[in-house]
Order: sequence, then structure tokens, then C-alpha cells
Amino acid sequence: MAAAEDHSVMPKAASNGIEIEYEQLGPAEGPPLLLVMGLGAQMIQWDEAFISLFVDRGFQVTRFDNRDVGLSTKLDAAGPANVMDVMAKAQAGETPDVAYTIDEMADDTAGLLDALRIESAHVVGASMGGMIAQTLAIRHPRRVRSLVSIMSSTGNPDLPPAEPEAMAMLMRPPAPDRETAIASGVEARKLLAGPIHPFDEERARESAARAYDRSFYPAGSSRQTAAIIAHGSRVEPLRKLDVPTLVIHGDVDPLVPVEAGRDTARCVPGAELMIVPGMGHDLHPVTWPGLVEAIHKHAEKASR
Repeated sequence: MAAAEDHSVMPKAASNGIEIEYEQLGPAEGPPLLLVMGLGAQMIQWDEAFISLFVDRGFQVTRFDNRDVGLSTKLDAAGPANVMDVMAKAQAGETPDVAYTIDEMADDTAGLLDALRIESAHVVGASMGGMIAQTLAIRHPRRVRSLVSIMSSTGNPDLPPAEPEAMAMLMRPPAPDRETAIASGVEARKLLAGPIHPFDEERARESAARAYDRSFYPAGSSRQTAAIIAHGSRVEPLRKLDVPTLVIHGDVDPLVPVEAGRDTARCVPGAELMIVPGMGHDLHPVTWPGLVEAIHKHAEKASR
């Protein structure tokens, strides 16, 4: 097991006109593994114990804060997004006015690889991070040795929606104070985790508190939500993708239904599909060994 380190002071990289906060773990000579996190989630949501399983297998792991979250650049001048208006315009076939889309976030990621002098990496994205990873592979295919899309979607408008409780959780207003934010974070994590695996409330509370104290920035989450909506469907470009792809999805995901994972695997030529029994919209520790093994084998296969 990799030794614990103090990562309280992390570096920043200039990328695509902004600054990206990032952290690298593992041997510098190891195959590069880039982890892309989801909506409103900071890089610390990639659990250190989960990362250490990849480090133990020899990977050099990079995690980072997307724009508008954590300690990366915030687009304050854009103001909070009117998500309902963006959604209404997108459904009407209009082009919503948004601060940025998933395209720009994918270009941020390519710029981070440039700054780190990584020619190409195994790219693993979770939820919105999966959308960013897919778009990185579409826009910058030479930078992606292999693609892993976890609990994500193609943006296909014909896919089933989130469960009502999960959608309501996503759309609720920002918490007014620290304690409410932490309680709300615990509630959301419990809902998204699904009913199968045991829920560790204390662990969830510690994670929510750490995230709040590091950076509580709901305006960024609203702009990221708008970016997802405005980006639309990736179905057609994914059908032309020539990147080794593994799609992982839980069969009890309340936010991004499992059919979205199946749709992703159908769209990408040659993609492998891994449905994880009992997994919700959450990387529960029970699932870690199987996920790490599958991702490791996928990366090795892609490197041959």
C-alpha cells in the first residue's frame, strides 16, 4: 500500500486560459492514469484509498479540480446559471447562452496534459467526468490511450430520466450555511449510493465537511449543470470513436439510469460494458477491487 502523504499544498497548471489545481501520485515512470470527477465534485472526491489501489499497480495517477470547482479557476464574472431557462431553451431546440460547455472542459483537460508533458493517458471519468472524458476522446483522440466512462451518459435525449428524488436533489437551492451544506451532502450521498450496499454516514459526513471547508461554490455547480445541458448529444461522434473504451455502470443508479451506460457501450465501436450489481451513482468501497481490476486490465489491453 502506498504511504500516506501530506497533499495540503497542491500545484496549479495553466490550461486553456485558466488555472487547474491538480495532484499526482505514484511513480513518475508509471503509465499515466487521469481521473476526471463529476458535477460540482472536487478532486478530493476521488478517495485516496481508491487511488492507492492504482498506485500499488504502478500507475502514475493525476486527479484535478475541473474549472468552477475546488481550487481551480472560478468564472465569477459569468454569474450563476439559470438552469431552468437553459433546460427550456435546449428542449425547444434553441441554443442556450451558457458560460461554457463540456467542449471547453475537455479542452481544459487536454491543456492539463500539455502542462504535465503527458502525451497521452488512460482517462477515467465519473458521471459528468465521463462526459468530459468522452469529449476529450472525441476532440483529442491522440491524448487518450484508453477511455473508461463510469456512471455517465451519451447525452442522448431519448434515454430515461433520473428518478424524481434524485432530480429534485440535484435542483434544490444551495445550502445557506456549513451545517446545512454538510447535512445536505450526506443526504445526497445516501440517496445516490442506492439501497444495496451499507451506507457509512460518518464517512459521508467527513467527506462533505472536507469538501465544504476546501471550497463551497454552488455558482460553479450551476454553470457546470448548464454546460451539460447545452452540450447535448454525443451519440454521433461517439459512433466514430476509435479509442479502446470500457463503460462501467451500476444497476441501481438513481441519477443516471443504467440504460445510459448500455447506450454508451452501444455507441462506441468495440466498447466493453461492465454492469456492477448493487452499485448506485457512487464509488462505494465495496466496488473498488472489481473496478480497479477491470480498469487495470483494460489499460493493459489497450497498451499492447
